[in-house]
Amino acid sequence: MFYVECQKCVAILMITMYFFFPLTEAKRTDPSEVKALGDIRSNLNDPMKYLNWTKGDPCTSNWTGVSCYNTTHGDSYLHVQELQLLNMNLSGNLAPELGKLSYMEIMNFMWNKLSGIIPKQIGNIKSLKLLLLNGNELSGNLPEEIGNLLNLERLQIDENQISGSLPVSFANLTKVKHIHMNNNSINGQIPKEFSQLPNILFILLDNNNLSGDIPPELSMLSTLRILQLDNNNFNGASIPSSFGNMIALFKLSLRNCSLQGLVPDLSRITQLGYLDLSWNQLNGTIPPKQLSKNITTIDLSNNKLSGPVPKNFSGLPLLQK
Repeated sequence: MFYVECQKCVAILMITMYFFFPLTEAKRTDPSEVKALGDIRSNLNDPMKYLNWTKGDPCTSNWTGVSCYNTTHGDSYLHVQELQLLNMNLSGNLAPELGKLSYMEIMNFMWNKLSGIIPKQIGNIKSLKLLLLNGNELSGNLPEEIGNLLNLERLQIDENQISGSLPVSFANLTKVKHIHMNNNSINGQIPKEFSQLPNILFILLDNNNLSGDIPPELSMLSTLRILQLDNNNFNGASIPSSFGNMIALFKLSLRNCSLQGLVPDLSRITQLGYLDLSWNQLNGTIPPKQLSKNITTIDLSNNKLSGPVPKNFSGLPLLQK
């Protein structure tokens, strides 16, 4: 009888401890990040009512576009890993409080109607890998602080109204593979320091207001696959002869850039598939050495070239244009 009564006592004690002393506290989002998300939301206009950021916890209540890590980072809190807010018809501004989401890896605001500047506080998010702001109405200068994002792999700000010069600090982005800054109003020179990007694959700077020389140092980018600088005004600069050493290059597009001088020998670029140097003021003859057998397009039209078209053009097996 005593044994049965003791069993009842133990059961009551365990139930009491469960309700008054829970073994584990329910996980919740870092309060500083919850407040930051509230500030971010207050800077956005959401006419389609996509953002349900008013009830519950950001990480455990399925807030639209908010993804979090499954585990804590040693502080017992959950943290925002991604903001995926693309194509939601959002307008308004990017809040400086974005910089307080210090564990975030992906920030995606693509294809909205955001205006105002890119806040420099984004440079505080040291974990950021993808910064995707293309297809908005952002303006102002590019913040130098973006150069602090040493884990950044992709920077897309194309199709905006960004002005000012290219920050030299972007040369610190040693993990970046894609820089897409085309279709803006960026001016000044391309920093020669961009030649220090060891993993870069794409540099898209077409349709801006760039000027000055094209840095010959860019030929040091041994991983670069696409260099696209069309529709800028380099005002009489020449195409560096060292560009013939860019062995990984697939596409070189310098259309309508006010370039003068000679067409460089590009025969050593064995992967070259697309070459557009049209609508410039290039002179002299077309280099006679055979271009890559992978090439599909050669456009040298609307220049001041002279002499014959190389006979070996007819032997390029994939040439379409």
